[in-house]
Amino acid sequence: MRSEPRVVLITGASSGIGAACASHLASNGFRVYGASRRAQAPPGVEPLAMDVSSDASVNQAIQAILAREGRLDIVVNNAGMGIAGAIEDTSIEEARAQFETNFFGVMRVCRAALPEFRARRAGRLINIGSIGGLIAIPFQGLYSASKFAVEGLTEALRLEVRAFGVHVVLIEPGDHRTSFTDARRMTVASSASPYAETAARAIARMARDEQAGPPPEAVARLLHRVVNTANPRLRYTVGPAAQRVGVWAKRFLPNAVMELAVRSIYSC
Repeated sequence: MRSEPRVVLITGASSGIGAACASHLASNGFRVYGASRRAQAPPGVEPLAMDVSSDASVNQAIQAILAREGRLDIVVNNAGMGIAGAIEDTSIEEARAQFETNFFGVMRVCRAALPEFRARRAGRLINIGSIGGLIAIPFQGLYSASKFAVEGLTEALRLEVRAFGVHVVLIEPGDHRTSFTDARRMTVASSASPYAETAARAIARMARDEQAGPPPEAVARLLHRVVNTANPRLRYTVGPAAQRVGVWAKRFLPNAVMELAVRSIYSC
């Protein structure tokens, strides 16, 4: 039995999946720090100011946890945002903003936590990816690209740190009912775009699917199971059954069949 609670850092913990995960682990005896830009966290979770787009902010937050707790056992990279619009309508600046949070933010937190994990020869890094990082979503191409990048980063990192006793895991949610839908940003050029009509249909379908999805507590329960698994595997999907089947189908079906399925869903 553990003599003291495990210390957990969850980024993007002010709402949605991050808040659900933080609350669930805290209610199950973990010492949870919930990081967000505004240092907002659910009851029972220690709020922590962190901007994942800043090296200094990430390093200061993790050092603050270590100074207070003397240890850090689990890191959950959940902070993320979504930019929607045609790829042609996405400026390089908008694309960089998408990657700054969803990819480089993950990388920053991993780099800041790993020295502690390696020194103790223990620790868990859990990156919240997306089924959209396995199956590209039209008119959310930069979001998908950032999540595809997280897939590659996590695969490689898992191999690199295995010898130091560190477990690296991907949790890949499908659509869940969170505030992510309302927070989605459109590209500036979308308002006067030749893609406007098709994009509007596709994004409306995304929003309906998200708001018809399960609550984020399903992801929290999976996270709890993963952190209590002695040797977790690389990938865990969670969400609507049809979307999880789609991940399986992509491995075996011809590309033309998968494209037809995605086109029919998003009317493009």
